[in-house]
Amino acid sequence: MNKYVSVFLVLILSSIHFNVEAQPQFLNKSNHKFTVIAHRGDHTNAPENTLLAYQHAIDNDVDFVEIDLRTTVDRKQIIMHNSDIEYMTSVKGKIKEMLFDSLKSIMVKDPNHPEWGLHKIPTFNEVLELCRGKINIYLDFKDADVEKTYQEILAAHMEKNIMVYINAPSQYTEWRKIAPEMPLVISLPKKVNNSKQMKKMIHRYKMEILDGDFSEYTAEAVLTAQQDHILVWPDIQSADEGPERWDKALKLGFNGLQTDHPAALIKYLISKGIR
Repeated sequence: MNKYVSVFLVLILSSIHFNVEAQPQFLNKSNHKFTVIAHRGDHTNAPENTLLAYQHAIDNDVDFVEIDLRTTVDRKQIIMHNSDIEYMTSVKGKIKEMLFDSLKSIMVKDPNHPEWGLHKIPTFNEVLELCRGKINIYLDFKDADVEKTYQEILAAHMEKNIMVYINAPSQYTEWRKIAPEMPLVISLPKKVNNSKQMKKMIHRYKMEILDGDFSEYTAEAVLTAQQDHILVWPDIQSADEGPERWDKALKLGFNGLQTDHPAALIKYLISKGIR
């Protein structure tokens, strides 16, 4: 997930007003006190955004896997972070310009860990099938059709197990129009960092989940959002992610984080008695 897209929320909040009665329903409740989201799956020993990375997250009792949804030229939905396939495959090509059949024979690998082997590019349906009844999905809605995506979610009976991260105002509008019950995730605007600013935003606009870089939050803003039953689950992943950053996040009052090291974070949370 791109942590610098909070500018889109500013655009949304300046241009869209909602009927307060159109309240999206929430996700199924977790059994854990602290929510852990595996960024691109648990890619500590498997290539990111592969079925194996998602399976590792399931095996490690993670709450959500974050996946990146994109669409081929023939409207097939696949999972990959970048808009092109070169980084993960060494083959040049933009997903939106490629036929799905041409991707079937192309395997992904981790550029830094060739020993993890080759893996196929997963489809959205394959991820839904793998995750159903085992783990929730944080859907980073990169480039896809809302109606098609929603119908696939309904067909998998996972509408209460998925939250959708918004990357553009048009996506927000479409999701609210087509599937108003789906909880949407939006990054925190950089200028919202105290109770007054947070209350003003909450009063004017419907919100379910806030994301963004954890370091851009204040404890005051986190508490204000939580008091209004808004989930605040920011990104903690970075090159220096570890106990020092996790401690800072806990002091700010978060009860969920998106991480590059889900197994290690869970072990840390258990040691603190908050998992």
